[in-house]
Amino acid sequence: MENSISEGHSKVQTTPKTGRLRIGCHLSSSKGYLAMGKEAVRIGADTFQFFSRNPRGSVAKALDEQDVAAYREFAAASDLQFLLAHAPYTMNPCSADAGLRALAKRLMVDDLQRLEYTPGSCYNFHPGSHVKQGVEVGIKYITELLNEVLTKEQTTTVLLETMAGKGTEVGRSFEELQAILAGVELKHKMGVCLDTCHIFDGGYDIVNDLDGVLSEFDRLIGLEKLKAVHLNDSLNVLGSHKDRHAKIGEGNIGLAAFERIINHPALRDLPFYLETPNDQDGYAHEIALLRELYR
Repeated sequence: MENSISEGHSKVQTTPKTGRLRIGCHLSSSKGYLAMGKEAVRIGADTFQFFSRNPRGSVAKALDEQDVAAYREFAAASDLQFLLAHAPYTMNPCSADAGLRALAKRLMVDDLQRLEYTPGSCYNFHPGSHVKQGVEVGIKYITELLNEVLTKEQTTTVLLETMAGKGTEVGRSFEELQAILAGVELKHKMGVCLDTCHIFDGGYDIVNDLDGVLSEFDRLIGLEKLKAVHLNDSLNVLGSHKDRHAKIGEGNIGLAAFERIINHPALRDLPFYLETPNDQDGYAHEIALLRELYR
């Protein structure tokens, strides 16, 4: 029997749970793909996220095709799925500086080409900051970039990340994300990554009204576009627009809310990625804890 979320007189249809919790964390790519895969398995993960290149710069490590091939073989044998690459923080597709917008395009083109060595992956990026140009201008630049970069042949799905709304960030609301997606021509190549800290800091009450938040997401964007979830607690209060991650259960979202999130019928079959302030042992602990809470 299918589950549903009530939303006014309509219902959001969701599918029954099909397997165990698919969860991982952010891993360093410094030693290559195979090393990341082995580290993921060591800490109890069955998926993971990594930076596509230096997160505070633009340099990417040279791609080792033999390493990628070895990783793909290891991943198939170890049931590692839903690889998620995260774009660098320095990439600002809606900068007021034309040179920085051009850099963002070059980086995204290169990242998407590299990700074709691991077909079927996802590529997550922050929509950027409009830097006082206005959100409409920012959205225009982002959609222009995506329409120039996306190709019919690519196997990678590009994800817009939900943002906390600090400064002039674009993507602080579901309405802004919907406006970006509406302007993209190859819509089937796009999706959304929901960050729990970001949307909580952005004013979406996932602690007391998770159903309502997801219904709003479905009404504006469509739950079929939700492809991944960043699991992060928040050091700040609801609506603070600050974006400070905390360990699971040690912030203002709280462990009980995360139990509801990972078991929610609209979310429980999605891949979850921890970005909490942890070392590898800390990630292993959180992965084990959340697996215990998964029903």
